[in-house]
Amino acid sequence: MISGLRKRVLAVVVLASVVGAGCAPAADEGIELSIATFGEFGYSSLLKEYEAAHPGIRIQNRVADFETHHKGIATQLAAGRGAADIVAIEEQYMPQFRQSADKFVDLNGFGAANLRDRWPQWKWEQGLANSGGTVMGLGTDMGGLAMCFRKDYFAQAGLPTERAAVAALWPTWEDYAKTGDLFSGKVPSAKFADSAGGVYTAILNQSPENFFSAKDDSFIADRNPALRRAFTIAGQIGAKGQTARVTPFTQPWNVAIKQGSFATIACPAWMLTQIQEAGGPENAGKWDVAAVPGGGGNNGGSFLTVPTQSKHQRAAYDLAKWLTEPAQEVRLFTESNILPSEPAAYGAPEVLGKTDPYFSGAPIGRIYAASADSLKPNYRGLKDAKVRPTFGTALGRVESGKQALDAAWDQAVTEARAAAS
Repeated sequence: MISGLRKRVLAVVVLASVVGAGCAPAADEGIELSIATFGEFGYSSLLKEYEAAHPGIRIQNRVADFETHHKGIATQLAAGRGAADIVAIEEQYMPQFRQSADKFVDLNGFGAANLRDRWPQWKWEQGLANSGGTVMGLGTDMGGLAMCFRKDYFAQAGLPTERAAVAALWPTWEDYAKTGDLFSGKVPSAKFADSAGGVYTAILNQSPENFFSAKDDSFIADRNPALRRAFTIAGQIGAKGQTARVTPFTQPWNVAIKQGSFATIACPAWMLTQIQEAGGPENAGKWDVAAVPGGGGNNGGSFLTVPTQSKHQRAAYDLAKWLTEPAQEVRLFTESNILPSEPAAYGAPEVLGKTDPYFSGAPIGRIYAASADSLKPNYRGLKDAKVRPTFGTALGRVESGKQALDAAWDQAVTEARAAAS
């Protein structure tokens, strides 16, 4: 039995530990935190390190696939239970969940506003809600774009193989399509691109607006020339039979990479690890990385949020803050090819100096940092996640020969308008 004096001394020690350490709870508290992500964020070693530095904290890492994760968040918020202490939200879903900002902790209460200079203005603003009055999430990575290509296939097709010369083939996406014409038929075992949808997404991600107006969130898919251009270029490549017709991140896509079924793919930094894992050691050195047509672009990027359901909101914020600090962001790129969204991180010597032997020694740090510097964010509408799939599905019909390009476009616009209403 603990004496009264011992109780008082213990209480003082615990209080002093919490107040003095700020974000470091006393070991006696035994806080259990959970963090939910989609796919692999590369957090495994970082979370172990954080636990070691904070003996009173244990962290459960929940990982689900992209769709399951985001649908689960909606269900958990509606039910008022089940959400992790920290929840990652991908950028295209932020507008949707921003409408439920009251179900997330305003991180301003923990001093998050003082961190705003870490990120470019566009990235910081993506994490805000309530007309900028609420800090809903802290930015993690971004998906700066490059173009991965099979240099052995380019050699067989009589095309340049040195990455600067390859990039010179396609200053624009129209030039990329022309390169596909030059490649087509020269390598019987491979198509030029993985999918029309992948090409379309890369082009569209270079446009400031996609399906909705940045001014008033009105539906503009039927009259946005940038959207029609992306759909047309990608659709024409697909209609010519120049794609492997594999949906990214599916098992057929993994098999296609392993078997070398296509020669190019627009690849954000985080995709390099997936290509390497799918391709296996037998494809090491066959891939290379060049600049993407049209300059920079973005495909992906997330935010760490804290639902109000969390019983340990301060501890959750402290962990999210630590995970998004430049030092950790640098490590995530050097260890897992996850591109930081903070200039101090992607401009760090460790990032700029990184090369990748699997991709023929490509200076991926410099390539993706250059892409990040030229990145122009695009606006995501409130119903972006509902509208976006209709155009990808339409391109699939074009690829398979089930529908002509113009008819597929008209159907996609009609379905998208219905989804947006």
